[in-house]
Amino acid sequence: MLGNIDATAHLAVRDLNQARTFYEGTLGLTKVGAEGDEVIVYRSGHTLLNVYRSKEAGTNKATAVTWAVGEKMDDTVRALKAKGVEFEHYNLPGLTLKGDVHVGGDMEVAWFKDPDGNILSIANR
Repeated sequence: MLGNIDATAHLAVRDLNQARTFYEGTLGLTKVGAEGDEVIVYRSGHTLLNVYRSKEAGTNKATAVTWAVGEKMDDTVRALKAKGVEFEHYNLPGLTLKGDVHVGGDMEVAWFKDPDGNILSIANR
């Protein structure tokens, strides 16, 4: 029923100005709207990302958003590091850490956090 409809991710943040600096300046997302002083809407590819103010920001301990960057993993890691992004390193079964990228078979993934501690990632698929 929903398989052909784009989904929108929602990320809770404490400080919208700090989030704006990160999501626009560091990640390069384009702001497409705002709803008052509580929500900023970004376009990411063909989907939307709502960044909203919440006292619950950063409490999710799992990956909140993943961007599929395909064959541009190494370039994307380098570009994000140049913008000051620090990558997370996890000890996960079946994955080997190569630099900042976790590799398992043909899957590659790199995790990082936004200023509120939301876990984000890039993957090769």
